[in-house]
Amino acid sequence: MNLLLRLVVAIALSLPGITSADAFDDALRNALRPQTDIDRDARSRPKEVLGFFGVKPGMTVVDLFGGGGYYTEIISRVVGPRGKVYLHNNAEYLNFVGKDVEQRLEGSRLPNVVRLDAEIGELGMEDASVDLVIMIMTYHDVYYTTDAWSIDPISFFGEVRAMMKPGAVLGIVDHAAAPGTGNHAVQAMHRIDEKFAIEDITSRGFELVGSLDVLHDPADDHTLNVFEPAIRGKTDQFVLKFVKK
Repeated sequence: MNLLLRLVVAIALSLPGITSADAFDDALRNALRPQTDIDRDARSRPKEVLGFFGVKPGMTVVDLFGGGGYYTEIISRVVGPRGKVYLHNNAEYLNFVGKDVEQRLEGSRLPNVVRLDAEIGELGMEDASVDLVIMIMTYHDVYYTTDAWSIDPISFFGEVRAMMKPGAVLGIVDHAAAPGTGNHAVQAMHRIDEKFAIEDITSRGFELVGSLDVLHDPADDHTLNVFEPAIRGKTDQFVLKFVKK
């Protein structure tokens, strides 16, 4: 590819509203990605999942409870210099991920990523400023409770909706619980029923526009805690795409 053509392609990929499989391929093949991220790709299928959610150049994305930032890094490279990604964690999540966030962002290696350390209710995002919010294996935590952790679903979804533009996407990936169990498996197994998730989220001012089965695993019988060695990293997961009404 000659220099002029490379320049045209680079400009095209940086413009809002233009998407390309090449943007995902380039992000996933980037030589600066940690090996642990590359090892995770086969089970997380980020190209399919993020493509389904509609990630494209120029978007503003919030990776809510984003942990160490595996998805944040991929998204940051796809949205490009005209896009922005907020890597959010609260205090409890930061305790869980340790130094992973610092390592992910050290040396300004992802210049379009904003680190957002904040509790729910204190995110401080501008209203109607976000194109996409993703929650990867964290939606169930809205219903998880401990002495140090409790989220009010009404307030939570109100804050999420407020930051989203009209028609913006909420992307959910979570560990599937046995059908019909609602949110009763959250506390013991960190799982949640897909049907419950759909009914819950659509009741909060969102419309379901599609689902994806690439992370479905029939070998998971939904009886184990997701952190059990026998199932960790191999759970049956559902992928749901909602839009803000």
